[in-house]
Amino acid sequence: MHKSRLEAFSDGVIAIIITIMVLELRAPEEGALSALLPLLPKFLSYILSFVLVGIYWNNHHHLLQVTKSVNGSILWANMHLLFWLSLVPFATIWMGEHFEAIPVAIYGGVQWAAGLAYFILTRALITHHGVDSVLAKAVGRDHKGLRSLFLYTAAIALAFFSPWLSAGLYVVVAVMWLIPDPRIEEKVAEKGHIN
Repeated sequence: MHKSRLEAFSDGVIAIIITIMVLELRAPEEGALSALLPLLPKFLSYILSFVLVGIYWNNHHHLLQVTKSVNGSILWANMHLLFWLSLVPFATIWMGEHFEAIPVAIYGGVQWAAGLAYFILTRALITHHGVDSVLAKAVGRDHKGLRSLFLYTAAIALAFFSPWLSAGLYVVVAVMWLIPDPRIEEKVAEKGHIN
């Protein structure tokens, strides 16, 4: 099967996810600058989630850049990823409104599940395209993805002791993925073509 429908559908879902998140930011009823202060936790949660969803979109694009075709397993793995990403607005809103142990841990749980779903999607693509594919060589053992899952696990547990430290680990994961990872572009340049 051709990958274009998967790309278009995924792009649309991710755009809706970001739209839902921003619609939850309500303007204060007062015109004073001090009226923004109570919105700060919601806004910070939104920024973190926007960055994380943007990272998924960017990396999803890179995965599909070196993909020729998809199969049923890949379609379901992609839907699995989109399911968890679709819960990000809920977790973002709850954490922004109630910066407490349970909402912060649930936020981490959603991020952990999305990270696992991305890992599964990557493995499904590698299985479909082979261990000698550009993607397989670029991703390797995916140490970065596994480190992210470990950090999310630690952050979920830490939420019950310090929600702020837990949120700090979520930021660490985001920063870790913001640093450009040129592996796919390098492998494409080496081969001179897409898988």
